[in-house]
Amino acid sequence: MMTISEAITTIKRAENDAKKLLEDAKEHAVEIVEGANAESVSIMEKTEKDALELRKQIIFDAESKGKNDANRILREAESEVSKIKSQIIDKIDDATRVVVDNIL
Repeated sequence: MMTISEAITTIKRAENDAKKLLEDAKEHAVEIVEGANAESVSIMEKTEKDALELRKQIIFDAESKGKNDANRILREAESEVSKIKSQIIDKIDDATRVVVDNIL
């Protein structure tokens, strides 16, 4: 059978063990929170970097498409101008013949 002194000693040890467990649990909780914060910062930085790269790619693609569209429109316009020029030259030749025929 335990004496009162042994019981008090056992209770004190149990209290000290409980305090130690509580302190360890608090330290572990702090470590978990710090780890989670560090991981969230890392995830945020990676997300920002990925978003920046995606934004650059979208802008590059839009610029490329715009340049291609502009070049296509320019080629079409040049073709139309060439056709109109050709038609004007044909009409000038016709007009010249009419003038020459009417004057002579």
